[in-house]
Amino acid sequence: MPSQPVNTTESPRRSFFARPASYVVRAARSAFYPIKGMWYFLQRPYFYPLFVGRLLPLSIISLLVYFVLFTFAFLPQLAFLAIFQGWAAACINATALVLGEGLVVIQGIFEGFFVDECRVDVFDATLIEKGLTDLVAPQRILFLDAPNPVKMLGKPTAPAEYQPWSIVQIVELIFFLPLNLVPYVGAPAFIMITGSRLGKLSHHRWFKLRGLDKKAIKRELSLRSWDYLWFGTVAMVLELCPILNFFFLLTTTAGAALWVVKIEERSRIRVGRPITAEERVAQSTQDEPVYHDNLV
Repeated sequence: MPSQPVNTTESPRRSFFARPASYVVRAARSAFYPIKGMWYFLQRPYFYPLFVGRLLPLSIISLLVYFVLFTFAFLPQLAFLAIFQGWAAACINATALVLGEGLVVIQGIFEGFFVDECRVDVFDATLIEKGLTDLVAPQRILFLDAPNPVKMLGKPTAPAEYQPWSIVQIVELIFFLPLNLVPYVGAPAFIMITGSRLGKLSHHRWFKLRGLDKKAIKRELSLRSWDYLWFGTVAMVLELCPILNFFFLLTTTAGAALWVVKIEERSRIRVGRPITAEERVAQSTQDEPVYHDNLV
């Protein structure tokens, strides 16, 4: 019986489309995590005190910052851009420009000093709730008998930061702000370029929990540079929203932690060590702190 002819064009054609398709899937998946973080955050009331107690006052201050900028800076910039771009493009770019200016002011004054500790708590509590207590336990005191992951969190035993505060980030934001002067493509380019760095910083806490050095961190960032671009782009759009930007900082942090959970689960299963119930609780010791709820 004669053998069937082999279709030599099907496999190359399939491989030709498989690579672009995989990039699209990765982009969509990573871009969805900031949105997923919103839903996760809203479903867990024990996160609410972190927002109300620490960030609600800062949200009011950010409202004042944007009010001043839109009152005194928006119209002059709109009029200037309209001369070269027309009113439609000028309105879009002037809005993005003022939002970017507000973000520079807010990040420079508030975020690095007041918000980072709160984001660390959200990140760590999410990892604990998802069963990665063993990842957090070596670097902070945990009250294992507490009623929820937020109240389990004690003081860090090692330097804890969600994102390193750096003047370079502020300078970079200022440097790329003029991109908003370019009609139509300028605002998206500004968001994607600055979002790329934002995405890479979203797992800084995870890298430190794992004890990675600079070389290992660079390798991790290189492996997921495409994914971080799209995660950071969506996160940047959310951070540009007036009033709600501080709320989105927390939900995006939860989304970054959920992404870590997925990566960790796949990694542990791949090396033949699936996550077990025992791994969901850190090993108790004689010096384990006892949780006392603060009724005040």
